[in-house]
Amino acid sequence: MYILGKYPAKGLTDELALIDVMEEKLKGEMMDLQHGSLFFSTPKIVSGKDSRVSVNSKIVVVTAGARQQEGESRLNLVQRNVNILKMIIPDIAKTSPNCKLLVVSNPVDILTYVTWKLSGFPKHRVIGSGTNLDSARFRFLIGSRLGVNPTSCHGWVIGEHGDSSVPVWSGVNVAGVCLKNLHPSLGTAEDKENWKTVHRQVVESAYEVIKLKGYTSWAIGLSVADLVRTLMKNLRRVHPVSTMVKGLYGINEEVFLSVPCILGHNGITDIVKLDLNFEEEKQLKKSADALWDVQKDLKF
Repeated sequence: MYILGKYPAKGLTDELALIDVMEEKLKGEMMDLQHGSLFFSTPKIVSGKDSRVSVNSKIVVVTAGARQQEGESRLNLVQRNVNILKMIIPDIAKTSPNCKLLVVSNPVDILTYVTWKLSGFPKHRVIGSGTNLDSARFRFLIGSRLGVNPTSCHGWVIGEHGDSSVPVWSGVNVAGVCLKNLHPSLGTAEDKENWKTVHRQVVESAYEVIKLKGYTSWAIGLSVADLVRTLMKNLRRVHPVSTMVKGLYGINEEVFLSVPCILGHNGITDIVKLDLNFEEEKQLKKSADALWDVQKDLKF
């Protein structure tokens, strides 16, 4: 499914369009939302099989994609999703040529790159949901360990939304107090308090939720709504989202990875260049290499 229009999250829109090839399920989703529209102040909710149902959208959230089959390689899964995007992205670009494209489909970093190529849009208007949720999980787990509300804990997970994501331990702070200054071995193999397990929990948490309930939904939905709110209201908040990083941190290939970005009406307006230590930069390059290793063999 992909969603067009002036997004409904938290009363941000006056119209929402749902797009899916599964017509019965789509109609059910539309009706379910219509019945609850009083609670999020969206007067018009429509649906259809293609993007003609809503032209000139301000933002399009792309969630379309195939699930991995047993024994299927990651490259095969990605290629199947590329084929799906080839059917929908050019159509979106034609009917909503000035929209921002927010890609949520996994593997999100590679599919954001694919969306950028297929749409022909400038890179600042093609955004992957990236590690916005990973960073939220990171802050939640740090806060839980310290007994502090996660809104008062600050830290980034950057790079791939996946196994090679990079926790920026050098920047973790609570109320401006850098934890690395208090605990120099924070997040390293020498750390006797074993903070490294926090990042492992971030990486494994989605798998655990999927094992328990079959899929993830609430956290990613809230994360995407948060991104849409920033974009639609031009809040210029900083989010770790997937964007083109060629030329940053010694990365020479056209890959999309998550780094802190300022978001507003025009999409990504600026990239905040973190002062990474040697090990963090090394891990980020490794993350870029892992993506490029799959990406380079894709067929458009």
